[in-house]
Amino acid sequence: MSLMEHFAELRARVIRAIITVMAISAGSFAFSLRNSDVGGFTVYYLFPDPFHNIAAQFLQKLQEDLVPEYVRVIVTTPGEAIFSLFYVSIFLGIALGMPMIVYQLGKFVAPGLYPHEKRLILRMAIPSAALFIGGAIFAYFYVIPFTLNFLFRYALSVNLTTFLTITSFVSFVLMFLLAFGLAFQMPIIMVGLTSVGVVESDFWKRNFNYAAVGMLIFGALITPDGSGITMFLVAGPMLVLYAAGYLLTTYHKVKIGIGPLS
Repeated sequence: MSLMEHFAELRARVIRAIITVMAISAGSFAFSLRNSDVGGFTVYYLFPDPFHNIAAQFLQKLQEDLVPEYVRVIVTTPGEAIFSLFYVSIFLGIALGMPMIVYQLGKFVAPGLYPHEKRLILRMAIPSAALFIGGAIFAYFYVIPFTLNFLFRYALSVNLTTFLTITSFVSFVLMFLLAFGLAFQMPIIMVGLTSVGVVESDFWKRNFNYAAVGMLIFGALITPDGSGITMFLVAGPMLVLYAAGYLLTTYHKVKIGIGPLS
């Protein structure tokens, strides 16, 4: 294929992925998820409702699970609520549309891969998705509640009334979910690079110190406080994942020998 044909192929793949994300986002903004009892079974269905839509239901669930009881989520400008729901809709579109995004990316790069590289991508697709979901779940149930409660406790200590704007809350939560989902991809990336022969497994051991510093910087960038506690709360799991990735690359080295998969 010529360069222009490659660009045309890439454009077609990107457009299909964008259409999928937009369709899911629009659906989560236009419909609500309701349930009904049919013969003793709970049946869920979509119902047109732009006000109590899926994005609003998801956002309400986030508030119930993550916001401390002594904190009130508020709206300070007329458009703040609708823009927050719009951001949540886009997040749901990307999250639920990820299979199509990965599929289109795989179809684009597949012609340029060797057979063993294609097999490697297929073998890593499910673990990669599972790790992303696992990272988001870990952030949802452990990191975000602890961080919010830890930071707002300082306000209680000086007897301050605590409020949180909906925009700040949404951006905070979505940033943590995305960051931890991506951070949990580390073992997959390490195994992939080692398996195709880009780096040797010993590379990860030799550069552990640099990786640790990078993880601490990453933790400092995505956490809003300067206490250092939440920074280590982010960097700690990443260090464990790095160690797990190194052990997996060592296992692959023993299993298939030094060098790329054959």
